[in-house]
Amino acid sequence: MTTIETSPQVYARTGGLLYLLIIIFGGFAEGYAMNSLVVAGDAAATAHNILASPGLWNLSVAGNLLVPVFAVAQAWIFYLLLRPVNRQLVLLSVFFTLVSLSVEAVSKLFLLAVMPILAGVGHPGAFEPIQAQSLAHLSLILHDIAFNIALIFFGVSCLVDGYLIFKSGYLPKLIGLLMQLAGLCYLIACLAALLAPKFADLISPAILLPSLVGELSFCLWLLIKGVNVVKWNDCVSFAKSS
Repeated sequence: MTTIETSPQVYARTGGLLYLLIIIFGGFAEGYAMNSLVVAGDAAATAHNILASPGLWNLSVAGNLLVPVFAVAQAWIFYLLLRPVNRQLVLLSVFFTLVSLSVEAVSKLFLLAVMPILAGVGHPGAFEPIQAQSLAHLSLILHDIAFNIALIFFGVSCLVDGYLIFKSGYLPKLIGLLMQLAGLCYLIACLAALLAPKFADLISPAILLPSLVGELSFCLWLLIKGVNVVKWNDCVSFAKSS
């Protein structure tokens, strides 16, 4: 049976693969599809785009739903990989991650409501077109609010993970610093989006570039290099003896 103690590289590369899937599906759903269909501040244009491209919209929603599923498995692997460094801190990171994923999963309810609201126009007892467009637009706004809240918890998780990576010895210190920078940028971007939208408009999307660099660097390192097995074994042995 393959275990983390005997085959850390298998777990590391599996974690990297899951991270890559999260980046690809999340980038497509939020970065490409949403930006293609949603027109900021224009409910009518957004509704027209979604109804004109139902396939792209459904693919976007599917991508949004799959990301938390992959992320739960990823959180378990990261817990196993970073547990030898500090069991208490890695548990703290897992708790923040699970809260983040819970809020993110709930946020997808608002996305799932958009198409039924828009598609129901013209049916008996349905909303008028303007009402349906406004409700669909509100659902998108609520999704963005909940998603930003989820990313605040994820940002804290990145800060903790970055510290653990830096201290591990079997993963590069630079990756740890980049992950901490990623977490800090998530916190700044999401708090600004929720509390200071005008400031958020000034710093977005540039503020999230370090987050992409940090997460992609960690992802690719795990996928290609994995962990330093000799130092991993030393850390595991020390953790067991202490």
